[in-house]
Amino acid sequence: MARDRNAQCRVCRRAGVKLYLKGERCFTTKCAIVKRNYPPGVQGVKKSKPRLTPYGIQLREKQKAKMYYGMSESQFRRYFDTATKKTGDTSVIMQQLLESRLDNVVYRLGLVHSRKTARELVSHGHITVDGGVVTIPSFQVRIGSIVAVREQKKKSSYFQNLPKVMEKYQAPSWLHSDIKKLEGKIVSLPTPEDAAPVYDIKYIVEFYSR
Repeated sequence: MARDRNAQCRVCRRAGVKLYLKGERCFTTKCAIVKRNYPPGVQGVKKSKPRLTPYGIQLREKQKAKMYYGMSESQFRRYFDTATKKTGDTSVIMQQLLESRLDNVVYRLGLVHSRKTARELVSHGHITVDGGVVTIPSFQVRIGSIVAVREQKKKSSYFQNLPKVMEKYQAPSWLHSDIKKLEGKIVSLPTPEDAAPVYDIKYIVEFYSR
């Protein structure tokens, strides 16, 4: 059976927002949300959307976040459990933990066009943290860490062309990105504003706190 290449687009349409799952395509008019901003299986745009219960809203936000970062339920739940054990605002801490994943940092630095590609690069040993190869996408980076493309991989055509493609890219303020050197540094913890999520983290905390 041939692979369904539109599956990721249907995920965004079901969520009702761009989850940026297909890299560059998400920033063009080919994006499914631009062309068909209604759920898959629905014939045309409906005039009104069904009202959601408080539980439905919480569930929807959780699902969007899981798809956004590309995680399973058990993986995602662990971030909430970890955040509740720390002192401070659980929603802020959980957001920081999600954003500080190595695969997300590689994506935020502008080294790739999607988190899926970032996970693949990390898993295949293309990324280093402070000079050492890390192959765990969920690895938590820290302030001061240097994330870079492995030296042997910088000569590939993809990375050779990246500086030209991403010359206008602006990394979030908590990261210092050097596209020419194919590396970046974590300068601070991300704030909710830095993350600019397509979901509401507070609803997610409410969902798991029930």
